[in-house]
Amino acid sequence: RYPSRKVRKNPVLSENQQTQRKTDFALYRERNLVERFFNKLKQFRAIATRYDKLKSTFLAAVQFASIIILLN
Repeated sequence: RYPSRKVRKNPVLSENQQTQRKTDFALYRERNLVERFFNKLKQFRAIATRYDKLKSTFLAAVQFASIIILLN
């Protein structure tokens, strides 16, 4: 049997994590906007399931859905 309680008694955190990592908040903000946009784009069923088989038709559907998202 696996001794999970014994393993959980000591957390696996390194002692040398005292220096703060540099974070580019502007880059994080832009990345967050892109991720949220893709999540909104996935709400369109035809886009999420790649309903259109031709690349040009799929691109047109993505552009159409993007316009609808940006207008709302």
